[in-house]
Amino acid sequence: MMTAKPALAVDETISLDINGSQQHVRLCSARPGLPPLLVVQQGPGIPLLHEVRKFQRRLDLERDYLVVYWDQRGCGNAPADDARHVSLAQQVEDLQAVIKWVADRTQQRLVLFGISIGATISLLAAVREGARVKAIIANSPDLKTHVGDAAVDAFLHDSVRRVGTRRARRALTKLGPPPYLEPRAFQRRAVLLADFGSIERGKGFNALLRETLVAMIRTYGVFGAVSALRNMNIIQGRMLADVDPLDLFAHPPQLSIPVHFVFGEQDALTAAFMSSQLPTAIGGPGSTAIRVSGAGHLVHFDRPDIVRSIAEKA
Repeated sequence: MMTAKPALAVDETISLDINGSQQHVRLCSARPGLPPLLVVQQGPGIPLLHEVRKFQRRLDLERDYLVVYWDQRGCGNAPADDARHVSLAQQVEDLQAVIKWVADRTQQRLVLFGISIGATISLLAAVREGARVKAIIANSPDLKTHVGDAAVDAFLHDSVRRVGTRRARRALTKLGPPPYLEPRAFQRRAVLLADFGSIERGKGFNALLRETLVAMIRTYGVFGAVSALRNMNIIQGRMLADVDPLDLFAHPPQLSIPVHFVFGEQDALTAAFMSSQLPTAIGGPGSTAIRVSGAGHLVHFDRPDIVRSIAEKA
């Protein structure tokens, strides 16, 4: 018989004015006074608050941290005008403001737990906020868009050739080659990646979509979920061109704090970046990089044991 987890000592949602937009954070911890860990979500445009239950069920970070879940500018049930004012630079500036708020509130340095483009934003924001940040866990970061796009293109063609259905072959033909600067093409690629096991192991796109819609409706309501999907499209339309020239190897962020890079071995999106040389190229003393078997892009959900062990030592 399973026993329910005890209620959290801290569980509150707060609305913040961040650089002229209303953004929401949810703070959760098993007991008061724990050090803060700020989750910076994947995207572009994907909210986070609807995934709090999944994070808590899989990772249970609240046992050791005050976990700060943040819906970024324009994400979730936000006004469409907020989504229209999103850019990569603006997300970095917003994260700097949230870091300051968390550090001031807790009077402690925080761990940044960034996922995909959220990890990239974390690396860029920590350049100026390193004094308030203890470490970064960079889960499947975007580091060099053109290299990542080429790796994905090769992976999809190989997968379709080996095990693809007629439907998958048609979808790949319709997708065409990179770059993917429009939301529809970006989303078509995500469908193929999910169906070939590169996003979250054991879950195709339809399963992930159903899970996401149910969680969004539970968190934001029906109309709020519709707004969240609308905003995701708006943000992707604005940010994909921003991310296209990204190259952190050519312009590495100057960091003095440890960065713990985590990559899934089945992740086509970041396969090109899984290098033992990465910590010396991007990251301060004590930086590490690991490849995790049995994991796709969302390593924290596929192998929460590994990611949690890193967070315990960060």
